[in-house]
Amino acid sequence: MDQQIKILVVDDEERIRRLLKMYLERENYVIDEADNGEDALQLALNNDYHCILLDLMMPGKDGIEVCNELREEKTTPVIMLTAKGEETNRVQGFEAGTDDYIVKPFSPREVVLRVKALLRRSAQTGFIAANASARDIIVYPHLSIDHDAHRVMADGQEVNLTPKEYELLHFLAKSPDKVFDREHLLKEVWQYEFFGDLRTVDTHVKRLREKLNRVSEKAAGMIVTVWGVGYKFEAGNE
Repeated sequence: MDQQIKILVVDDEERIRRLLKMYLERENYVIDEADNGEDALQLALNNDYHCILLDLMMPGKDGIEVCNELREEKTTPVIMLTAKGEETNRVQGFEAGTDDYIVKPFSPREVVLRVKALLRRSAQTGFIAANASARDIIVYPHLSIDHDAHRVMADGQEVNLTPKEYELLHFLAKSPDKVFDREHLLKEVWQYEFFGDLRTVDTHVKRLREKLNRVSEKAAGMIVTVWGVGYKFEAGNE
């Protein structure tokens, strides 16, 4: 009944891959490896991984490029690994669609905990099947969000979102007509505080609207830009 969790570990340093594989296999996860961006992208596109640990700095195609190309086709959860802890690198990673960010040197135990947390958040998005008992569902005229199943339906069609896109939509939809500035959304949805560059939020809102719009213009129109402030979810959009 239980589905085995498959994780792709991507790093050009064999020492790091071996260390992560050892710790993750202790949790009974199935681990594939890649040491460069080209191989990583092919593996990610040809397999249904539950999570990808992706190094930022690699020869050839780097982690940002891999994530950008992956996001054109798949919503697989991604944790970016990098030796660079500067804010600009975090922002780049989140703009590319990564779901979490770990700075080297890291504790392998912390990585395992982050993976487990991401797997919990992405449960029932099509990666992990689980049974939901009490239903936590938000319903609007053109959009419904089943939080137990992490499933979004727009005008009767399912919308495939990354974990972060889902969390952003759910956060806004929980408080209809309330305006949130970008700083607040970064803190609540990403649980990071940035100072200066807030493009991460704009990028995710743009992607979210595009995905909703493919299915329902009215659902996409519920996410409203409040100029000079931030965003809100407009429940009465018709």
